[in-house]
Amino acid sequence: MQIFLKTEDEINLMRKANQLVGATLAELGKHIKPGVTTLHLDRVAEEFIRDHGAIPTFKNFPNPYGEPFPASICTSINDVVVHGIPSEKDVLKDGDIISIDCGTLLEGFNGDSCYTFAVGEITSDVQQLLKVTKESLYLGIEQAVAGKHLGDIGYAVQTHCQQYGYGVVRELTGHGIGRAMHEDPPVRNYGSRGSGILLKEGMCLAIEPMITMGDRQIGLLPDKWSIVTRDRQPAAHFEHTIVVRKGKAEILSSFVEVEHLEGQKI
Repeated sequence: MQIFLKTEDEINLMRKANQLVGATLAELGKHIKPGVTTLHLDRVAEEFIRDHGAIPTFKNFPNPYGEPFPASICTSINDVVVHGIPSEKDVLKDGDIISIDCGTLLEGFNGDSCYTFAVGEITSDVQQLLKVTKESLYLGIEQAVAGKHLGDIGYAVQTHCQQYGYGVVRELTGHGIGRAMHEDPPVRNYGSRGSGILLKEGMCLAIEPMITMGDRQIGLLPDKWSIVTRDRQPAAHFEHTIVVRKGKAEILSSFVEVEHLEGQKI
């Protein structure tokens, strides 16, 4: 395992790439409503990212089968946990949820973040799933400080979500991030306190709880990208890129603009 500690100059570049991801998610939030296709969202995202001098990292990123991802964002609706492919056929409906995962490459460094949006009015059960998943992300981030261990992050996410009876996906993880979108170490959403590698200042991590309303078992659709819950219950996915610091982690990506937009819709 090769883990790269980032310098302050590198972290500044990481911050720029991740702030652009946050701005892209907010731009997409303006378009999320019943009747919109996920392909339209993808076109909005790619244009926005390229207009800001960056490259959409996900486009042409290969899966384990060597097949390139055909779009700039992942659009995962309802029971799709991650890696949903934008399509003209996927039309958002009132009551849906959609997780939009977005990555940018700007000035040699990567940004990566995901937000699960409500489409119109969603049920109280699904609203709670989103709330708890987002809470678990921040509880995990609280543990991402120098001197703690990687397992402390996973333990915080797992214990919070399981107390609500939710499933914690184990086959998919967060990751280190920097010049490459996926670097060491893998960041699991489960674990035990004090286990795993020691966290050091300058580590940049993408922490991303992927939480299911029902059973945690997942499957792969024939497109060889989309991961779904086997019981077809909905799943939520939130992700921030952070840098490990002494005392308190620094969040490099941002939900501020998205949450402001959501507040305006209420």
